[in-house]
Amino acid sequence: MISNTTIHRLAILFPLRQRGRALLCITLLVALTTTATLAQQEPQFTKYMFNTLAYNPAYTGSRGYLSLVALHRNQWFGWGKGAEGDGHPVTQSFSIHSPLNKQVGLGLNFVADRIGARKTVVANFSYAYRIAFGKGTLSLALQAGAFSWKADWGRLNFKDAQALDNAFNQGTPGDILPDFGTGFYFYTQKFYAGASLPHLAQFSLRRVSDEEKETIRKWARNYRHFYLTAGGAIPLRGESLVFRPSFLIKTVGFFPGFFKQGSLVREIGSPTTFDLDASFLFNKKLWLGTSFRSAFSAFIKDNGKISSSDSADLWATFLLPNGLRIGFAYDFPLNQIRHYSHGSFELMLGYDFYKEIEKINSPRYF
Repeated sequence: MISNTTIHRLAILFPLRQRGRALLCITLLVALTTTATLAQQEPQFTKYMFNTLAYNPAYTGSRGYLSLVALHRNQWFGWGKGAEGDGHPVTQSFSIHSPLNKQVGLGLNFVADRIGARKTVVANFSYAYRIAFGKGTLSLALQAGAFSWKADWGRLNFKDAQALDNAFNQGTPGDILPDFGTGFYFYTQKFYAGASLPHLAQFSLRRVSDEEKETIRKWARNYRHFYLTAGGAIPLRGESLVFRPSFLIKTVGFFPGFFKQGSLVREIGSPTTFDLDASFLFNKKLWLGTSFRSAFSAFIKDNGKISSSDSADLWATFLLPNGLRIGFAYDFPLNQIRHYSHGSFELMLGYDFYKEIEKINSPRYF
């Protein structure tokens, strides 16, 4: 059985006509505790632990030096056919951030995501303020920028071109809108935890009449996504062998919706999902890891059936002496999409501009 996450990603291959975003001005506390349990629409990354700024602005400046990461994800490659590509999700991410001083960090983050005819680009500037908290550091952050989208109907192959809806004859719809996010991130040398709402606004994907509002409420909206993450570093043989477990929970709802699916969630898309990762660092030079991605509901019977999980993943990252990081990940689908694609892969390139003494004495695990 194909998971609801898969169904939702396939559904948005046929994007709606128009999109709007309204500014939502709320405080950090309110933002992190008032979301609705609905569908997930954000791009996903297997190497999320190396791309934290893409979903949590509070990571800004936490590495202690200027750091940049570029990542390319090709999801379900080989799925479908077409002159201009398969139509499967393809995502690029780039982030750069640095501490300005002991308290302030500044960063920039770009994410481009194409799914079929729809392409979105998000660019955000992040500001993080760090304070000593217990035995670690607590970072609180805000980000602001722009969100753009467009739908290129020319990328779609229609079975019956004569019976097209008029929406497909209205050129290339799109919009550029303001974007805001927030988050917090606590970290020590051996532990981290964070939560974030990278996109605060909820908005309709098209302008509708009063008669359509109930339908559009369920299908043609973009929703706030909540991220919760934590991880640790456990030395097994000094710094020559370090074990690093971590997890990332992604939901459009808050904690009450983690282990259940309401009727609205069934109609729109995926429930809360999680990534579990376990990796080992060998001699400060090579990370090898494996991860598992699924929805909580995959382990709950639904009409006598248990839905399938999403993927099992393998990844590696090489740490070079000059600060360069090179990584690769491959996802093995565990649901029915495995019959129609060759899986998913990611390529990562990072660079840390740290001092010579830090290269030897202060390895960064997060």
